[in-house]
Amino acid sequence: MWTYATCGMSQPGDSVPIELHMFSAVQARGIVELLIATAHYHRTAKSLGLGHTINFGTPWSEGSKCEYGLVSLPYLDGPRLEKLDVDGKRIADFYWLIPISKSEVEFKKRFGIEALEAKFDEPSFNYLDPLRRSTV
Repeated sequence: MWTYATCGMSQPGDSVPIELHMFSAVQARGIVELLIATAHYHRTAKSLGLGHTINFGTPWSEGSKCEYGLVSLPYLDGPRLEKLDVDGKRIADFYWLIPISKSEVEFKKRFGIEALEAKFDEPSFNYLDPLRRSTV
């Protein structure tokens, strides 16, 4: 499994400094580009935060129906990764950017993030599969 992460998405003085990471079963330059575009959007357009979705404008992998990303807690890594504090000062929150489909975005808007994340807990959900079927 490959892990891709932003570096510098958060800056000193940010009210809510965040960094994001994504996982992939294969090495993929496209994921680097998605994270760069997401960080740029965060820095120049609208600040992202936990529970937000972002339209990638393109599938995260060729043939995928997942053209959006969900900013989620780093469930696979546990709470120790989530927050970086140094000498009692918050440096950044680290979140997982999960590729999701348009129907999953609509589901989240209708039923809430907790309902969508419950779908991700089902055994059939494979977050590494870019060709996975939508959970909803």
